[in-house]
Amino acid sequence: MAACILAAFSFSACHRPEPAPDSQVFRYNEAGNLLSLDPAFARLQSGVWACRQVFSGLVRLDTNAHVIPEIAKRWEISPDGRDYTFVLRDDVRFHKSEAFLSQYPDSTRTVNAHDFVYSLGRLTDTLVTSPGAWTMNYVEAIDAPNDTTLHIRLREPFPAFMSLLTMPYCMVVPREAVEYLGEDFRTRPVGTGAFYVKYWSEGNMLVLRRNPDFFEYDSAGVRLPYLEAVNITFLPDKQSAFMEFLMGNLDFISGLDPGYADEVLTSDGRLKEKFEGQISMMTMPYLNTEYLGIKMDLPRDHPLSDLRIRRALNHGFDRRKMMLYLRKNIGIPATGGMIPLGLDGTLASDSVNLYDPELSLRLIEEYKREKGPIKPFVLQVNSDYRDLCEYIQSEWQRLGIPVSVEVIQTASLRQAMATGKSDFFRASWVGDYPDGENYLSLFYGPNESPKGPNYTHYSNPAFDRLYLEAVHTLDPSRRAALYRRADSLAMLDVPAVVLFYDQVIRFYNPALRNFTSNITTNNLDLRAVSKE
Repeated sequence: MAACILAAFSFSACHRPEPAPDSQVFRYNEAGNLLSLDPAFARLQSGVWACRQVFSGLVRLDTNAHVIPEIAKRWEISPDGRDYTFVLRDDVRFHKSEAFLSQYPDSTRTVNAHDFVYSLGRLTDTLVTSPGAWTMNYVEAIDAPNDTTLHIRLREPFPAFMSLLTMPYCMVVPREAVEYLGEDFRTRPVGTGAFYVKYWSEGNMLVLRRNPDFFEYDSAGVRLPYLEAVNITFLPDKQSAFMEFLMGNLDFISGLDPGYADEVLTSDGRLKEKFEGQISMMTMPYLNTEYLGIKMDLPRDHPLSDLRIRRALNHGFDRRKMMLYLRKNIGIPATGGMIPLGLDGTLASDSVNLYDPELSLRLIEEYKREKGPIKPFVLQVNSDYRDLCEYIQSEWQRLGIPVSVEVIQTASLRQAMATGKSDFFRASWVGDYPDGENYLSLFYGPNESPKGPNYTHYSNPAFDRLYLEAVHTLDPSRRAALYRRADSLAMLDVPAVVLFYDQVIRFYNPALRNFTSNITTNNLDLRAVSKE
């Protein structure tokens, strides 16, 4: 749309920039496809990580997944939990952009509360079609009494709303830039974050440069960020990216790919001695529960419609052995329900071991005495989890459960789950925000797919009542207790065989300082990272 203008302005460049000194550049690879830098479309991790460097919101999560101020200095919540009043900072400026030139000679302006009214309202604009529109489901009204005060009124109490506001969808954008740039806003965004977009060759390289006007400072009064630039490459092959990391061309790799797992880790998940000093590694809980979903409205003659078979499946394989030999202990064997470790309301406990083959055999024999032989059935998985599910299959077959594993494409599996055409499937649920409600929503009756994420079609009025009471309860300890009761109730019916609570593993350059991560959301926040 708008062409490049005078080079005197540090707008998003149309030409490849001069490189910053390597000692001040953070480099990582994004194997996924990055389609947009507009936060209204930050659905996938590739977009979330990039947008978190470029944009800011009212609030954000600290390293312990607690909500802390960002552009909002403070806030108040009414006693009935419906009215949220935010007082904003008055020293936050948008990145410089030609979109501001007609009104502001220095090509930027201060963020105000009206910008948040626009940005949050944009999520539900049918012309925008943001995948984050659901974040405003509880919102009745948004208004700005003045430039530094934002008021949000909810239709009903929703205690997880503050956590929801930390999502990139809810970050602030200027109306002028969105309207001036049009479709180009996705590639030339204007935010308030620690870095601005300097150069993007789609599918090849994205370069972010230090925002000299960033509003945050360290404890010594030094303006953040410390880094001069962030360089993101887009190699689709994870093994090739790991080789680039070993050669010193990348500073960070997230996740454990089978292509290099045995090369870098011991059998029990420790960094091999030959890499000590060359690579640093961190492992931490991640907001992801891996499970096998069971469709609960199957015909009565289907084995999975019988609670005894579902319980036999749940107790019929050794999760600890599975994690040791197939995941190198990266992940925590499931010992509770859907809510993972690290969140209030979790049922997970180190003292629990769900593996009980004798119980499984008793349940199977009881079923067979009443109904005869178990009819064969199929577990649908994608290729990434084939080895895991074939291990579980072998354990079940030893108990006499005739299950086969069908490997199908990820997109086909998701479609089958969403349309109710998969009876038994491997799935995962990565929490959008750190609250147990996000996980229990998978079993809430009105959320039955395709309208919502209840892919198992679980229906239990008692669970639904507990769920609704929990999501409207303002007291955190009481809400956590209700989450535990609801999760326990669902697990008694076994609509899902919970496999493990995921962990994220990160390999990074030992020269990095302050390179931490949120303990649950696998966030990437580079505002305070430095490089020696």
